[in-house]
Amino acid sequence: MPFILPQEVRGDTQLPTHAEVVIIGGGIVGVAAALNLAERGVRVCLCEKGVIGGEQSSRNWGWTRQMGRDPAEVPLIIRSVRAWAGMRERIGASVGFRRVGSTYLCRTERQVAGYEAWLGQAREHGIDTHLLSKTELSTMLPGIAGRFIGALHTTTDGVAEPQLAAPTLAQAAQRLGAAIATSCAVRSVETSAGQVSGVVTERGAIACDRVVLAGGSWSRLFARNLGIAVPQLKVLGTVARVEAPDHALPGMAVGGDNFAFRPRADGGFSIAQRNANVAPITPDSFRLLPHYAPSVLKNRQEFRLRLNRDFIDAWRTPTRWAADEQTPFERTRVLDPVPRSRHNRQALGYLADAFPAFSDSRITHEWGCYMDVTPDAVPIIGPVADWPGMYLATGFSGHGFGLGPGAGELVADLVTDAAPCVDPQPFRFERFRKPKA
Repeated sequence: MPFILPQEVRGDTQLPTHAEVVIIGGGIVGVAAALNLAERGVRVCLCEKGVIGGEQSSRNWGWTRQMGRDPAEVPLIIRSVRAWAGMRERIGASVGFRRVGSTYLCRTERQVAGYEAWLGQAREHGIDTHLLSKTELSTMLPGIAGRFIGALHTTTDGVAEPQLAAPTLAQAAQRLGAAIATSCAVRSVETSAGQVSGVVTERGAIACDRVVLAGGSWSRLFARNLGIAVPQLKVLGTVARVEAPDHALPGMAVGGDNFAFRPRADGGFSIAQRNANVAPITPDSFRLLPHYAPSVLKNRQEFRLRLNRDFIDAWRTPTRWAADEQTPFERTRVLDPVPRSRHNRQALGYLADAFPAFSDSRITHEWGCYMDVTPDAVPIIGPVADWPGMYLATGFSGHGFGLGPGAGELVADLVTDAAPCVDPQPFRFERFRKPKA
């Protein structure tokens, strides 16, 4: 069965003529930023070309993990998990967050050594991550049958519900006065005297002082029309929901070398095949090759390069348009890529080998999702030096859901000139050599 869109958020029928901040993109980062700004009394308008959370923010695995993060992301994910845990009390509604813990399984001593090396990050930041022996693993995950010799485990990690989270945060922001405009694509950003002065949308203009581009996999295309070269490519992931029989199944998020799963609030499990993401070859692949070549060589086992229709589609997509012209964002309201069903079937097979209780499971839904990936797999969060008043919050590389609340807080800090909640330097746009637009 196909993907089911997240719960509907009724957008405002009337577009404001002025806002202090306009956010482009209604994914988890954009709505978290809108919520943080609205809580501070800032007049903010969020414009989403389609529906709130309709793309990667509702199609991801639903993990909110601290474990195994890039060192640059660790302070931000700690902040985020704290925010996830307090969200119900904060906004008076549930986003489905539960502290169920997370576990990465190891088959080889090399994997154990790799995870052991990360424990330094855990100790430095006070994260309760530790290695499990084979005996401890069997106790924590009864019914495990694969040849695993240990695991990395974090008790305070959790999960949340992707189809619920972004819409719920958007509704909370609305209650605090944020304007939420759905089916409203932003076409361009206007400047006056070298400073951002507003945006032009398909429904009219909005004067503003600051603009935040949080467009996910669309960010590079939007920025390119402005002459801002964002080094970001799309990677296709495939996820499925399975219905499992009433056996004793692990109630935490678990990742093996070729599978991953997490319990869902609806009683099923979200599953995926690890290291099976597809990187479609597009014209941007060649434009950005100098940026990505090192990571492609280093991480070539984690994705699969494919030359397919995506190349032709990207070639035909306009990269320049005027503010009074229809844009690609209006022609494709919601990216709904075809999932790789074979990957889902393989994932379920690998999962059943490791946990025989999944042997009688069946796939009920499956979907594809495009991740916005930077060359170093670390997001870009911060101002654009050549565009005073313009900020980026993009390139989350499949980590955006977990990082969302913290990233939204950091964005709000930066655009209001408040003391940042974490050091923003690791996320600065300028860390990349200037790529081709």
